[in-house]
Formats: sequence, structure tokens, C-alpha cells
Amino acid sequence: MSQPKVKILLVEDDPVLGFVVKDFLQKQNYEVTHCTDSDTAWQQFMKNIYDICLLDVMLPGKKDGIELANNIRKKNENIPIMMLTSKGMDDDKLAGFEVGADDYVIKPYNMHEVLKRIQVFLKRSKKKDQEGPAFFKIGTLDFDYANLTLMNDTEQHQLTQREADLFRYLCMNANRVLKRDEILMNVWGKDDYFLGRSMDVFITKVRKYLKNQTEAKLQTIHGIGFKFVFNAAEAEVE
Repeated sequence: MSQPKVKILLVEDDPVLGFVVKDFLQKQNYEVTHCTDSDTAWQQFMKNIYDICLLDVMLPGKKDGIELANNIRKKNENIPIMMLTSKGMDDDKLAGFEVGADDYVIKPYNMHEVLKRIQVFLKRSKKKDQEGPAFFKIGTLDFDYANLTLMNDTEQHQLTQREADLFRYLCMNANRVLKRDEILMNVWGKDDYFLGRSMDVFITKVRKYLKNQTEAKLQTIHGIGFKFVFNAAEAEVE
């Protein structure tokens, strides 16, 4: 029995560019839904199940790509979202990361780069499934990587996949100094300035989740990176 095709939601308002991208990805055996505006894209997202979203930032309709990404992330915490941005639109990249986007590609696209980014996300999802559940207990918090939850008796947080990946990497490397580029390479897959800014956003989120913990703290090692410190007696990994 053949494996079901990976389904991609492509939102690109340029019909010619959208056709080129769709045609290229279909030739790689992906199933692609191409929408040219945010309203149609949202309708398609609500009707279908997709494996990854490629969203242009500048879109016609009631929502631009940033707002569309925000709505998608609120509806689905796990789906990878890649923003398609114009060169020099640095604020758009940062705004995308703020609402939960995972990566970005700069126009004009190098289609082989887009393909590689998609393959990285899919590989990570497959690897996660193969690894099976991973459970970490740190202080009063129970972190269930498989189900993307962080909880105790008084609070529960549903994590995004990126938050869970970062939290898991910190947990597995607790009590040692981690360089910024090391975290970026192992969690984001590459090291560049804007992904570094994205990491800072996610580091802030991790600290927010840990704010009520006395045994677990994420320290900044200035000029180097971070150190996730917790009492070894309070930590368990299964």
C-alpha cells in the first residue's frame, strides 16, 4: 500500500509564482493546495488537514500572512509554518516568529532550498514519532514531549512543536552551558541572525513557563549562550 502524500497549504498571491511553486512541489510527489488570498486559505485550512503551511506575508483580503499564521497557530499548535518574505522585510520575519511561525524563505525563492526546508520539518516529525514518548519531570512540572504538554496540579500549557523541541533539548542538556549556535543548529537546523532572534522569543516563552519553579531556571551566559539549571534530585527522564 502506497503512503499518503504529504499535504501542503501554499498561500501566494502571485498566480504565476504560485503555479511555479505548486508545480515544482507536485513533481516531488507532494499534494499542494494553492490559494491566492488569506480568506480562501483560511477556509481551506479549516476544511482539510495539512502537514505544513507556506504563507506569503503580503496577501490581499482581511488577513495578511502574519495574521493568517497567528490564526493557524491558535487552531493547530503543531503544524509547521514557513513564511515567504521579501528581501529586506526584517520586521515581517520577526513578526512571523512572534505569532508562532517556524521558519522563513526569502523571495525570489530557490525552490531547492524550499524543498530542503520542507524535508527537514517532515524528517523531524517522523523522527519524533519513531522515538516514541519522552517524559521529563523537573520540579513540580511534568513535561510530556510526545503530547506537547507541560503541566502540574495548578497549571497546564499546550506547547507548540518548536517550544517542545527547544524544551526537550534543554532538558537533555541540563546543567551545562549551551552555546547559541549549538542550540540553533540542533533545534532550528541552522544558524543565522533572524533564527537567533526567533530563538530569543522562544527562550522568553520557556522562562515564562518556569516562572513559578524554584528548582529550575534558565540562565543567560552573556556572550556565550544559556544554561538550563535544575536540581538533579528533582529531575527524572523516562
